[in-house]
Amino acid sequence: AYDIIAGDWSSDVCSSDLHDLSHCFPVTIFAQLDSLKLVSAKEHAAPKKWYDNFSIRGYSQVRYNRLSETNENLGCEQCDKSWGKDGGFFIRRMRIIFYGQISKNVYLYVQPDFASSPSIDRLHFAQLRDAYFDVGLDDDNEYRIRIGQSKVPYGFENMQSSQNRIPLDRNDALNSAVSNERDLGAFFYWAPKNKRKLFSSLVNDGLKGSGDYGIFAFGAYNGQTANNPEANNQPHVVARVTYPFEFKKQIVEVGIQGYTGKYVLPKANLSTGVKKLADLNYLDERLAASFILYPKPFGIQAEYTIGKGPEINKITDSIEVTALKGGYVTMSYMLKFKQKTIIPFVRYQYYDGGKKHEKDARSYEVKDLEFGVEWQFNKAFELTTNYTISQRRYEDFALQNNFQTGNLLRIQAQVNF
Repeated sequence: AYDIIAGDWSSDVCSSDLHDLSHCFPVTIFAQLDSLKLVSAKEHAAPKKWYDNFSIRGYSQVRYNRLSETNENLGCEQCDKSWGKDGGFFIRRMRIIFYGQISKNVYLYVQPDFASSPSIDRLHFAQLRDAYFDVGLDDDNEYRIRIGQSKVPYGFENMQSSQNRIPLDRNDALNSAVSNERDLGAFFYWAPKNKRKLFSSLVNDGLKGSGDYGIFAFGAYNGQTANNPEANNQPHVVARVTYPFEFKKQIVEVGIQGYTGKYVLPKANLSTGVKKLADLNYLDERLAASFILYPKPFGIQAEYTIGKGPEINKITDSIEVTALKGGYVTMSYMLKFKQKTIIPFVRYQYYDGGKKHEKDARSYEVKDLEFGVEWQFNKAFELTTNYTISQRRYEDFALQNNFQTGNLLRIQAQVNF
């Protein structure tokens, strides 16, 4: 395993057998072996290729939402298309992630999803979720630019992977900002090395972290959401500041974020007869605050947003820019039991505003209470049960005075690999 480079050798070497140096050299020479230069053969090995640093991982989720269901007309288009009538077993996620630090300052990440559902009657379409590369601007990659399709740095739960999130779906209020949480653009991230290490540990240690999106983030993106082309040559602009810190035995993170831009309503989402602006360009801007107490063992995750965006007015039958508001609070408790993890949780969420991605920029008022348990049997398999008590008003041009209430028991099996 080593090349032995001799220094000043004596003629009384007793043997050419180098396996046991203590028998090959006189004591006087053996005592001077600290002067030998031992060079690892690895130093002479060929440099690694980019694919040697590439890894593959992923996860899959299968759900059933119909147990103890009290109202089949209660739906949730944004969160889970298998809610309600004719919903059955449903593959929510089937993702394989290809990633790696392909050079010292370039990181590549590609994530397709093989279980995308463009509508309630079309399942299991392959669709690109993430495709980006990070370019580090310094030796430690504390300053980096992310280019491509990736998550927009707005909202802790938006950036938290559904592989790590405890409730089965993201909250309506912040998630209504960016459909599928992603868009195509360029984002600048900064975080010192110690904070990048902390961000990583919050995920790897099972504390339900959101990942490393920097202490400070700033960027521009198309604003039409993932897998949709730009529509008005006016990019959205986003900024975020967040700070995690240790407090006694706890870890706390606080953050604030906001974005602004003009969103173009897709013509395919508009009903015949609905009134709208001629150019379909609507102001789209929000501000949100986040507070996270990581579960060690008790945890709190809370966010609240305010802003303006398109929303249908059923009185005038027109889509107008209106105020929006809402948020959520999730409380959890992490229990460790014989190498298994059990996390009981409860969440309440509220949202009053429009959803620009849905038909006619649907008007919503949401009040949901959820409680359940996540069972982590091992690193490869998790089971989550979630009981939902929901009150939802959602209306568009054709569907007016639509107020639905109901309860349902939801079950999700997740495999991590």
